[in-house]
Amino acid sequence: MQAGAFRHRFTFPVHGDDGHKLYLCGNSLGLLPDTAPPRVAREIERWGRLAVDGHFRGDPAWLAMHRECTDTLARLAGAKPAEVCAMGSLTNNLHLLMISFFRPTGRKRKILIERGAFPSDRYAVAAQLRLHGLDEQTDLIELEPGSDGLIDDARVVEAIEQHAEELALVLWPGVQYGTGQRFDMGTICAAARRNNVAIGLDLAHAIGNVPLKLNEWGPDFAAWCSYKYLNAGPGAVAGIFVAERHAEFDGPRLAGWWGHDEATRFRMGPEFQAIPGAEGWQVSEAPILNLAALIAALEIYREADIDSLQDADPDLAGTLMEIIDGLPGQPLQIITPRPRERRGCQVSVRVSAGREAGRALFEALQAEGVVGDWREPDIIRFSPTPLYNNPDDLERLGSLLKKAL
Repeated sequence: MQAGAFRHRFTFPVHGDDGHKLYLCGNSLGLLPDTAPPRVAREIERWGRLAVDGHFRGDPAWLAMHRECTDTLARLAGAKPAEVCAMGSLTNNLHLLMISFFRPTGRKRKILIERGAFPSDRYAVAAQLRLHGLDEQTDLIELEPGSDGLIDDARVVEAIEQHAEELALVLWPGVQYGTGQRFDMGTICAAARRNNVAIGLDLAHAIGNVPLKLNEWGPDFAAWCSYKYLNAGPGAVAGIFVAERHAEFDGPRLAGWWGHDEATRFRMGPEFQAIPGAEGWQVSEAPILNLAALIAALEIYREADIDSLQDADPDLAGTLMEIIDGLPGQPLQIITPRPRERRGCQVSVRVSAGREAGRALFEALQAEGVVGDWREPDIIRFSPTPLYNNPDDLERLGSLLKKAL
């Protein structure tokens, strides 16, 4: 796929009287695809026309509408269809999955995460520890980044092996939200499984962005949001992966009606019988209008026929790094790993002159219509997204950076 090939299919925020913003923030919220408004409008029309009968009539009926996402999500996740499900929201899904797969016993009661994890992930694992009467001060292991702000994959493996006798769970990101570092998920999952430690992946910044092979790598579970690189809109329906070896899972879970076997769901019996596979972790019916937007957004991935945005040519993130390297005086330090196999679309830069200069630069770029995002204390994140960004966008950014610095 050529970078920018689907640019005409997205709506850009307006800048000035006759221009649009230079949008480089797909790592935070993707743009509106042209497929979404008519797809959502279709479900609103069906709601008005059929009301409750929409659950059973239509193509698809609301009861099975989440399965319209399954084929594309499975391809993007490198999974089998039964291993994925469009459902819930990221942190809620992580809680649902950790209830099942974080089972502390005896000495094996600790959780390993990275220090500097996305705050919601840390809140979630700390809450899970407390649910089991444990203490984050003693039972949460946080692996420190190196002096470059990164964590080598070998250090993650070493930490798993070092703490194997006391670890009950590893929760690790596919792509680190702050630095844009892409981890060797296959190697990390293999280390966890080799040491009999449950492992889950947070793929919020990875799904759609970088190649995934979850069925091959074999984490116990994974979860993601869909409003970043998948472009499904604010508060979009998220998704989960549960490895096929857990398809007939009989351990604890927070059961809900929508995860009950469809053949007997409407008998309204008191005993829960889970749908095999990932769908068994559903708790409630999906919000249909949000689900319609996700279905619409995934249609563009189908049309593009890509497994991740790294299939695009040219490599926009690499081009952006070259532009930043060419700025006089080296005012920006790239903290994202440079090799393509160690990152995705996101390029995180540190402003060498410090926080005040960094904020001034960020605000100057905003005034020119550039949309990136700021992370304290001194990092600006740019994420050229090949579905709708192209090399001309990066030339424009380079010119604006020279002007602002």
